[in-house]
Amino acid sequence: MNQPVSSDTYTAQLRRLAELTARVREQRAEAHTWYERQCAAAERAVADADDQVRRAEEELVAAREEQERIDAEVAHLWQQVRARLGVRRLGAPPAPTNGSAAGEPVALLGRARDLLDRAGQPGELPGSVNPLLALCGVAGAVVAYALGAGARALGVGYGGDLAVGLPVLALVVTLLGPLIGLVPARVLADRRHAVLGPRPITVVLGAGVLATALLLVLGR
Repeated sequence: MNQPVSSDTYTAQLRRLAELTARVREQRAEAHTWYERQCAAAERAVADADDQVRRAEEELVAAREEQERIDAEVAHLWQQVRARLGVRRLGAPPAPTNGSAAGEPVALLGRARDLLDRAGQPGELPGSVNPLLALCGVAGAVVAYALGAGARALGVGYGGDLAVGLPVLALVVTLLGPLIGLVPARVLADRRHAVLGPRPITVVLGAGVLATALLLVLGR
């Protein structure tokens, strides 16, 4: 036969059951709290990952656009190099190197543009062409003196007013001989991609003046 349960034992069991129920409730609440925290952390991680992916995509698009601009600038500079060197079969631009060049591409392209600009600016004729410049001055003086002599001869041949006016014109043309020498000197400078500066002009005019004076003395 079953023995009756005392009231003290029954009360203790109820108390134990209540404690177990409270502990289960606390553990369940802790579990729910932990789950919610994990879900919130996972959502933040997903949001951060999405933000990083979005930034990476934007950086990729910007990098591609910059690469296209750099490639276009490289092609333009390469065409200028081919034009400056006069080599039409120079080929395609060199391929990019893998980290062997020091500096950013934009800065390197800027330096390349500066070099091309300086290379494209004409310099002054070197001193080694002074004999040619002097020859230009002498040639201009000879041509002007020949034209003046022809004008004087025409004045003598036709007589009248021409005999008075043509010698004056002949003298003016003869005195312009040194300036005529600047024409071939300019052609020489253009062929050498240089400017006709003060020194070359002085050489041409000096040689032309000396040659003109010598021709006038000899022609008397």
